[in-house]
Amino acid sequence: MELKVTRWKRYGHDRLYANLPDGTAVGWADLSTGDITVLRAEHRDDVIAVLTHHLQNNPDPVVPEKAPEADARPVLPPLTPDDDLAVINESGSGLMERVVSRLLRRPTEWDSWRKGLAGERRVGAELNRLARHGWRVLHSIPLANNVDVDHLLIGPGGVFSINTKHHHKKTVWVGDDAVKVDHGKPAPYARKSRAEAKRVGRVLEHYCGFPVPVEPVLVFVGVTDLKVVATQLSVRVYQERQVAALAPLSGILTTDQVEQVYRVARHRQAWSRA
Repeated sequence: MELKVTRWKRYGHDRLYANLPDGTAVGWADLSTGDITVLRAEHRDDVIAVLTHHLQNNPDPVVPEKAPEADARPVLPPLTPDDDLAVINESGSGLMERVVSRLLRRPTEWDSWRKGLAGERRVGAELNRLARHGWRVLHSIPLANNVDVDHLLIGPGGVFSINTKHHHKKTVWVGDDAVKVDHGKPAPYARKSRAEAKRVGRVLEHYCGFPVPVEPVLVFVGVTDLKVVATQLSVRVYQERQVAALAPLSGILTTDQVEQVYRVARHRQAWSRA
């Protein structure tokens, strides 16, 4: 397998990273010491061979991770398995972190949170179906202060920050700026969804260097009736099976931009101060 070697100089470090074709880092060499660290055991031989070659024979021609004129734009460190939210989502370890965190903070709310998690899984399964239409999906994006984004959908139609609400066998009424469940007290779901989308947009634009439109989406799971009476609502509202309506949207991001946004979004460190 051909590995691409890039040079990374940040925070006092000077390293050569060996990356897979998709940009995933599988090993690195410290230019000051010559030490090689393997991040993926299955690529050990290739990592050692390519990095040893560059260290001993030809370290200078290594292509910098970014062009000198782009120095003003912040750059994330090379992606490692521990920071790859796509890998963490697939392994389920991110889910376990959330379970433990919630139990430690609010053990008495376990039952309601368990139902919410079931709703997130149902919506996540529907979103995963959109991959064949050119969309990228991430789940459980961890933000600062023990907050997370339920789902992030990235594709030709832009970026959608998706918040799921599980109200089993309830009726939901959605107005311009309020949501009522079974005619109860108004909930600030729409306002919070808009704030979350702005938060996501700031992070993505910070690292991408181009405008990244992020739309908020509310998805209600398990409801018996969903009535949207808003006239100026800036949040998309769906039931879980209706999220497929996002699939044909296009004209916002190019294929290259979709991949660039996805590379940023899947990096845990991009969200550490969001």
